[in-house]
Amino acid sequence: MTDTPTTPTVERVDARHRYAIRVDGERAGLTGYRDRGRQRGFFHTEIDPAYAGRGLAGQLIREALGDVRSSGRRIVPVCPFVAACLSKHDTYDDLTDPVTPEVLQRLDTD
Repeated sequence: MTDTPTTPTVERVDARHRYAIRVDGERAGLTGYRDRGRQRGFFHTEIDPAYAGRGLAGQLIREALGDVRSSGRRIVPVCPFVAACLSKHDTYDDLTDPVTPEVLQRLDTD
């Protein structure tokens, strides 16, 4: 019998302020966020090296941004990876706010 890998899944974990991507039940990566009002500021994304090269970071960010859209929030891309994804895809231009010194200060105090 051949083991077939499951499709990676993304879940929002509000208690930890993150979205996690899982492969075969194991957490393969995450993107952290902080909410302020209607804004969701993404500040960090990481993929476990054991899962590198599988496109998981892109899937994680796409699904997280889709969740932001469906929740009526706005995106603040502090994380360089999230910012890079947004620069390649204009799908979320209508709900992206700039990273300002005020936003960065709030992240330091949260």
